[in-house]
Amino acid sequence: MKYIDEFQDPELARRLLDDIHATVTRPWALMEVCGGQTHSIIRHGIDQLLPEKVELIHGPGCPVCVTPLEVIDKALEIASRPEVIFCSFGDMLRVPGTGRDLFQVRGEGGDVRVVYSPLDALRIAQQNPDREVVFFGIGFETTAPPNAMTVHQARKLGIPNFSMLVSHVRVPPAIEAIMSSPSCRVQGFLAAGHVCSVMGMGEYPELAERFRVPIVVTGFEPLDILEGVRRTVRQLERGEHTVDNAYARAVRAEGNPAARAMLEDVFEVTDRAWRGIGVIPQSGWRLAPKYRAYDAEHRFSVEGIRTQEPAECRSGEVLQGLLKPHECEAFGTLCTPRTPLGATMVSSEGACAAYYLYRRLDMPATKAQEATPVV
Repeated sequence: MKYIDEFQDPELARRLLDDIHATVTRPWALMEVCGGQTHSIIRHGIDQLLPEKVELIHGPGCPVCVTPLEVIDKALEIASRPEVIFCSFGDMLRVPGTGRDLFQVRGEGGDVRVVYSPLDALRIAQQNPDREVVFFGIGFETTAPPNAMTVHQARKLGIPNFSMLVSHVRVPPAIEAIMSSPSCRVQGFLAAGHVCSVMGMGEYPELAERFRVPIVVTGFEPLDILEGVRRTVRQLERGEHTVDNAYARAVRAEGNPAARAMLEDVFEVTDRAWRGIGVIPQSGWRLAPKYRAYDAEHRFSVEGIRTQEPAECRSGEVLQGLLKPHECEAFGTLCTPRTPLGATMVSSEGACAAYYLYRRLDMPATKAQEATPVV
């Protein structure tokens, strides 16, 4: 566990913090894009160690959290059918749909199974040729390649009883939507290293130039995040706005060519709804026409499901960085990990879950309360 020790070194953290404190001369608001980074920040108290003039805003970087309610309801509808074996990663089972979740469907007799890879679901389809096996494929660019490869394999092997319910989203269009909002306060981004390890950094320079914001690619350990903050603040203080790779041990400028080729073969870019935010143009993927036979949404005719978020859940504002979790009236009362109103409270990368788990319950309100949503 070499990097666990090296990138959690207290002495190195103190040096980075000293450098940040010495650099900052005015207020700056930075957004970390990834939910894994949010949990690391809250768990290690990084936001409390930074200068008061540096605010970290939590972005829509949790793939479970941004999966729209209507897709969850489509999953519930499909999983309830007696001919279906519905396979999902475990973090989706407690995400609330309209009135219930996948755990409840399983309790009612639905065959809902937790798998650790989409290839597990494909294997289940091979072992159960008389059943329809559906895999719930969600996530950002990080999880899309193995899901794409699984659909590719299903077609190559001629496995007709496998399909995938797809809800994949892309990070750069989300950054564009956030920066285009009149209520946006973000002045710099900490980009998610695992996304860039797949896709590279080619889409970011145009965003950095157009919106005049630095974008620093960084990792997930405390020193990764502090180094990302340090580089971002230095650019802001100098009036610069470039793309910088602070995660060179994992990210190359071109990303992973083999993974990108698989994505281009299996998926096509489409408009995608984000839970609590709305539709962001060109922000997602769907199966390409030649793989459409493996599209569970089409196979089970659930395209027409429409839903409405519960009014008391303000997770959309949390996902846009307009509200800190503890500022929501339902946080910790009506909404807890046992009784969640939204996905941000149950996901292992959700901001609300991080604040609840690490007891950030009574921090003072921020000026984000007065902001308005992106869409």
